[in-house]
Amino acid sequence: MTIHTRRGRYYEEMITGDVFRHDPGRTITEADNVLFCSMTLNAQTLHLDAVKSAESEFGQRLVNSMLTLAIVCSIGVPDLTQKTTIANLGFQGIDFPAPVFIGDTLYCETEIGVKRLSASRPGQGIVTLEHRGHNQDGVLVCRAVRTALVRCIPEDEAIPA
Repeated sequence: MTIHTRRGRYYEEMITGDVFRHDPGRTITEADNVLFCSMTLNAQTLHLDAVKSAESEFGQRLVNSMLTLAIVCSIGVPDLTQKTTIANLGFQGIDFPAPVFIGDTLYCETEIGVKRLSASRPGQGIVTLEHRGHNQDGVLVCRAVRTALVRCIPEDEAIPA
């Protein structure tokens, strides 16, 4: 019997140019938006006040962009980084080309970018990940490029081909 444990990808398993489409998507509820705004002390009218935000150019409340970013960067954890990433080293760029509204569903994908072995940390590598989030209509609503420190395949672990 073989026992399988869910985990992300090791450095060697992340191939530059590969794209991972993550499943399932995530529908953003009013409760999600209000809770996130409350937890982060963001009292922006456009996120919380249905009457005032209806008078804005958007005609409705916007989902907090930091919530959008968190979801877009997190949906891929089981596919890519669960138990294999050591640290998030930083972001090179974050864009929100279109708004997200309460009731929208985010679908995300991650493209593996440049990578290199760490010069100072044996058994670890540095990988650039481009996360992209689209709404239910296929509109790009978030793009984030980040760098992560990732474990290499342990010497005592055989990875099936």
